Amino acid sequence: MERLSSSFGEVIIEGPVPPERLAGYRMHEDLDAFRRPAEQHEALVEIAGLPEGRIVVARLDELIVGYVTFHYPDEMERWSEAGMDDLIELGAVEVANEYRSLGLGKRMIRCAFAGDQLENAIVYTTEYYWHWDLEQSGLNVWEYRSMMERLMKTVDMVWYATDDPEICSHPANCLMVRIGREVPMESIEQFDRIRFRQRFMY
Repeated sequence: MERLSSSFGEVIIEGPVPPERLAGYRMHEDLDAFRRPAEQHEALVEIAGLPEGRIVVARLDELIVGYVTFHYPDEMERWSEAGMDDLIELGAVEVANEYRSLGLGKRMIRCAFAGDQLENAIVYTTEYYWHWDLEQSGLNVWEYRSMMERLMKTVDMVWYATDDPEICSHPANCLMVRIGREVPMESIEQFDRIRFRQRFMY
């Protein structure tokens, strides 16, 4: 847990938050990038209850002003094909508009990886430009991509090549990955096979 003094009051960064505690919090009305705040709150509680699910939040008292999700890959995406127990998706990072100057995204992600919590996992994130808040941020696609790369690099996630069609559909999209120190070579090789279906690219 981290406590951050701000002009809004004390912001607490904590996680993983158990589902029972998460259910008692409420969502800031601006946290609507993926679905309506009440529905997103339900989704966070559901993810927190999964065996591999992890939710990190930034909150003012019981008001969630930012969150990060970790879970297994969606079964509709190629990353789930191998059924790997040690492949975890860093799914969503969202911070309410007026709190974005506090560096909460970076603080939440660092909290998630603190104390060697994810050294036994391959953690990946897929960055798609159509999920980015270009209008509110005032950034263009490449500036936003650069910002997301810097954010992920704070926990040593790096760019990885792939032939995934969605990622390849726009040059600003990217796959970023962090391989924990305790991940066995078999898992790394399995992940490489998922990254490239076209074997000549591998």
